[in-house]
Amino acid sequence: MSAKTIHSLVQSWETVRFELLNRRISDLNLRIPGSPVEPFVQRLYREMEAKGFRFKPGVYLTDSWGCPDKRPVIGIPFYLADERLSRIEEEQTGEIEDGKRIMALLRHEAGHAVNYAYQLWRRPSWEEIFGRFSRPYRDCFRPDYLSRKYVRHISVSPYGRTYAQKHPDEDFAETFAVWLTPRSAWRVRYRNWPAMRKLLYVNSLMKEIRRRSSDNSRVRLLRPVESMTVLLADHYGKEAERYRRAAQGYVDDRLREVFPPVRGLLLRPAAGLFRKLQARLLKRVVLWSELSEPEAAAILHKLEIRSDALKLSYRPGQEGERSMDIISLAVALALDYAYTGRLTG
Repeated sequence: MSAKTIHSLVQSWETVRFELLNRRISDLNLRIPGSPVEPFVQRLYREMEAKGFRFKPGVYLTDSWGCPDKRPVIGIPFYLADERLSRIEEEQTGEIEDGKRIMALLRHEAGHAVNYAYQLWRRPSWEEIFGRFSRPYRDCFRPDYLSRKYVRHISVSPYGRTYAQKHPDEDFAETFAVWLTPRSAWRVRYRNWPAMRKLLYVNSLMKEIRRRSSDNSRVRLLRPVESMTVLLADHYGKEAERYRRAAQGYVDDRLREVFPPVRGLLLRPAAGLFRKLQARLLKRVVLWSELSEPEAAAILHKLEIRSDALKLSYRPGQEGERSMDIISLAVALALDYAYTGRLTG
């Protein structure tokens, strides 16, 4: 055995996946700034600035793509904010958005946001071009795959690129997206299509409104990621336990036994106790398990970072009791590893 082997075990995808599936989505500390999806959001803003817009739609993480009804803000699936969650999404659903599709969806949702921010659907000219905004919205529709009355932008299974036919609001959003897309050559591509009338209308309308400001700072969000308190496993409707056996470096359950939930204003972080006792723990684990110092250190580091990730804590005055508990835990895990090659039972 070696420290490298232990590190591979505790950082293996099987272990990390099981850790994530057993976390509440709201506890994953997801945010757009600094995430993999941020560059795409910034690109959208640059494209809108290039068209002369003062307005920038707000963005937030939620459970799916969309703009809440008549609210000028774009919801982005939470899993796009973390590469590990994107991998789980692809495993669970069989697909994941690539960069091209992310931009297509952002431009589409930006169309909704512009429509709502400026209440364009209220204009008689908008209704004349796209139809009644109040028309019933149906999840299923029968598209005409040969129609040239609509632009073709995002591809949605099983409808292909006919999503604009779903509803007047979607028709506008798709038309806006084609108009916004750099180098889309829409004047050439749709030159002999009836859809050109919609594109020219959007082009004229955007020139009229793009310099106007729009206050969207008080928009009420729908299912923001901070309110998604379900376990990631439950979000997918899967039983996380099916992945437990493969997660041979999983230590979260045993850490929760040592640091059960507590309440109070002056709680101490469990990770801090691991750091404080680092030298003592290392000495005891090496002595009683016969692991090498680097091997023992790798296990202790895993316990520390998981305690921090889980935000485990204890009450002041319990330091002595908790110190004995974590020494016992660390030694037990080390012995498990020494005899079985895994940390989990």
